[in-house]
Amino acid sequence: MAVRMTAYWKKNIVRHWQLYAIVSVPVAFLIIFNYVPLLGIQLAFKEFNPVQGIWGSPWVGGKQFAMFFESPFFWPIIKNTLLLSVYSLFIGAPAAILLALAMNEVGNQRFKKVVQMFTYAPYFISTVVLVGIINIVLSPSTGLYGQLTGLVGITDPIDILGDPSAFSSLFVWSAVWQETGYGAVVYLAALSGVNPELYEAARIDGATRLKKIFHIDLPAIRPTIIILFIMAIGGLLSVGFEKVFLLQNIMNLSTSEVISTYVYKIGLVHMNYSFAVAVGVFNSVIGFVLIFIANFLARKYSDSSLF
Repeated sequence: MAVRMTAYWKKNIVRHWQLYAIVSVPVAFLIIFNYVPLLGIQLAFKEFNPVQGIWGSPWVGGKQFAMFFESPFFWPIIKNTLLLSVYSLFIGAPAAILLALAMNEVGNQRFKKVVQMFTYAPYFISTVVLVGIINIVLSPSTGLYGQLTGLVGITDPIDILGDPSAFSSLFVWSAVWQETGYGAVVYLAALSGVNPELYEAARIDGATRLKKIFHIDLPAIRPTIIILFIMAIGGLLSVGFEKVFLLQNIMNLSTSEVISTYVYKIGLVHMNYSFAVAVGVFNSVIGFVLIFIANFLARKYSDSSLF
């Protein structure tokens, strides 16, 4: 049986070698850049020595994890990370859904395309440029915000960029402006699959626009909402590094220090590679567990789940 299967596979590969050649490139990319680096996870359980290398460094077990859990920075960075993630999730996702529902109700196709273009365009702005725009606009001395406050007689305006309490809102609402149009595309694609006869029947029955949204549109995109929500739950501790790091300064550090920036500083700046890898492994394990929990709850209380 095994010999027959081997012969079958050889014959199949020879017959369709072009397809296998095409697939081999992304598969090789996936293995080299996603699976081979997993060997570096062992650094989390070692005391890395650059001279001895990854394989020769001594094992220390869970020492690095214990150091992280006992660190005075543990709870502050966990709290900051969760705050930014949950804030982003419960503001960004509804914003994309509302935009998609509103655009789906627009009858003028030309106006709809113009609105979609203007809401989608900010997604192509790089994070560095976005943070530069924020700094230019909100600078209390030379920015638009400083100039406007000066015109009304305020000589010492609040430094929004340095205010710890303003960091999370600044991070989240700038992301809403940049990413809502892109997020709405997924829901618009789901709404495009709704049977037009449902809208015709609802109009004949005298349903208002709100009733059509609640009884036709939302049920149609509910599976998409659940899948994206599960994936977002898995990334609760994975706040984007670039934007946080670029908006971060010494004044707002108490609320802007998250796991990703902490790992960068510990691993690359202070060159404590083992400790940084341990923190990264902790982050990944928690995200993995959260995905399973969210998927279990979604499967239990709805008809949609990721797996």
